Amino acid sequence: MRLLPGSAAAIDLLFVVLPDTLLLDLAGPAEAFRLANQALQRRGHDALFRLRYIGPLPQVASSVGLTLANIEPLPAQLAGPSWVVLLGRPGDAMQGLRRQRAWLTTRDWLSRTLWPQLAVPGAPHRLLTVCVGALLAADAGLIGTRRCTTHHELLDELAALAPQAQVLANRVFVEDGPLLSSAGITAGIDLALHCIAQHAGDALAATVAQVMVVHGRRHAQDPQRSPLLAFRDHLHPAVHRVQEAVCERPGDPWSAEALSGIAHVTSRQLTRLFREHTGLTPRAYVEHVRVALAQQALRRGASGLQAADLAGFSSDRQWRRAKARHGGSPAHRDVA
Repeated sequence: MRLLPGSAAAIDLLFVVLPDTLLLDLAGPAEAFRLANQALQRRGHDALFRLRYIGPLPQVASSVGLTLANIEPLPAQLAGPSWVVLLGRPGDAMQGLRRQRAWLTTRDWLSRTLWPQLAVPGAPHRLLTVCVGALLAADAGLIGTRRCTTHHELLDELAALAPQAQVLANRVFVEDGPLLSSAGITAGIDLALHCIAQHAGDALAATVAQVMVVHGRRHAQDPQRSPLLAFRDHLHPAVHRVQEAVCERPGDPWSAEALSGIAHVTSRQLTRLFREHTGLTPRAYVEHVRVALAQQALRRGASGLQAADLAGFSSDRQWRRAKARHGGSPAHRDVA
């Protein structure tokens, strides 16, 4: 069950591929979005992300020597909602900043084509950067005074290229308006999961993270983790199956038998597994998800009765009791 208003629009994901593109910066996020499409199609929904690869050259050698071919030309305009993804490259800071012809051509395209469309208030476009990609965005004048980050070895160079920007260190990723920048390499996967969650819901992002065997990487300065992603940093498939089913259908009458049927284990064994891997009982997890969904609905303007209904509670009173037991926030404790 998604609480996002309306149906999500399909997005053109435009990965800008330059010579020596760091292959993991490309493949990691691309796989996350592909897996999101796969999960949606298995549930009978349309794919939400169209993966495209653009650049000034029709083929280039990647960071590991593998040739990447069939690269589309840089488009003259963005036909529909588009997320442009700028990727990293290997080497030290000076190598990363080396302005080759492909870099200059892309910089010009970013300034002339992307920036005017990105700057329109309410435009559906975004700019995502991974590692050195933030330096290219800064070189093209697309960062301005926004908050941003990059790989820790390139922070000084980013600050020099974007002197008015708020360059943040020790961050996995930073979001400021249409600009989303990440630290590099595996942080690009974190950024992709964040975007999937925003566009298509936390449950889908959690499903993709499980398939990719990605654990939560959050620190004190990072964006707060969604309540629906809590208790998911484990690898047990039976517990994950139950969590996915509950997040998708929180209003179902989740009896102990129904939950154990999803997990393909006995009720007693499922309780033991949940305690071991999440610190909660299965019943407490169901209640945690429902409370989180109701609170999200309230923040989006729903009434108490509407929020309770959307989250799967039988009444506003049942929701208020559940919220009181959880203290209004997720906690590693049992709710018997």
